[in-house]
Amino acid sequence: MAAMRVGAIDCGTNSIRLLIADRVDGRLTDVHREMRIVRLGQGVDATGRFAPEAIERTRAALADYAELMRHHGVERLRMVATSATRDAANRDVFFAMTAEVLGPVVDGAVAEVITGTEEAALSFRGAVAELDAAAAPFVVVDLGGGSTEVVLGTAESGPAVVASRSVDIGCVRLTERCLHSDPPTAAEIAAAREVVRDALAQAFAAVPVEQARTWVGVAGTMTTLSALAQNMATYDSERIHLSRVRLDDLLPVCARLIAMPRAERAVLGPMHEGRVDVIGGGAIVVEELAAALAERAGIDELVVSEHDILDGIALSVI
Repeated sequence: MAAMRVGAIDCGTNSIRLLIADRVDGRLTDVHREMRIVRLGQGVDATGRFAPEAIERTRAALADYAELMRHHGVERLRMVATSATRDAANRDVFFAMTAEVLGPVVDGAVAEVITGTEEAALSFRGAVAELDAAAAPFVVVDLGGGSTEVVLGTAESGPAVVASRSVDIGCVRLTERCLHSDPPTAAEIAAAREVVRDALAQAFAAVPVEQARTWVGVAGTMTTLSALAQNMATYDSERIHLSRVRLDDLLPVCARLIAMPRAERAVLGPMHEGRVDVIGGGAIVVEELAAALAERAGIDELVVSEHDILDGIALSVI
């Protein structure tokens, strides 16, 4: 089977990511993988609209991605936009921009908004593709900037979703809503926990996580927490991908990040500058998830995957 070169773009609330990959016999081989923080969802939770500067930051990154895809000879591409784009009243401006930038790469290409259910299925497919099916059922948690997807599924004859739910909490949305001080006050943290618990209760009502044997975490909060738990001086994706972090090691890292002032978070070696402001909110979500999954499913470790919805998008192109 001849290789086909595909491009996948995941545009979330906080970051925009590109994967250029060759697909041969149903498997992906990376050609280029890149992430940029553009904070597209800046203020959307409060205003209901994209800020002009947020669209411009996203346009600049997408233009660079388009040039990379042309350079590498991408034949097909798919761009998916998630939580912030579902919520923004002026999303037509965003879509027009993506059509203008992507059209010269593949005629007619434009970003598409997907539902929470579609997002969950793509995340699950990308996250478990390399895991041993014997460790299933998996509960995959994709913790984004504006939403969190909780997905339960199996992998015996290919990834199959049993149940999923997308809830409107994420590191950016939670930070903007609750965590206003530096460092956040005890009252702000308590309020954030209540927001997270209420949202996760909705997820757990739809997803029987009690059936899960393995917790898989994807996206930037999860990968950064793994790097910090491993005491990395700099971010090392090879050591992070499929790393296993015991909750006994994970929870102290979360607690430190939540309590840290911004200046201390900013100088942590593996910390991307675009996550400095929102990683505390993400850590609160992870703490609450860890407590719930330990109680409901007896899970005592987190498997962190560098492969997620972006890989699922690439696999879906053909």
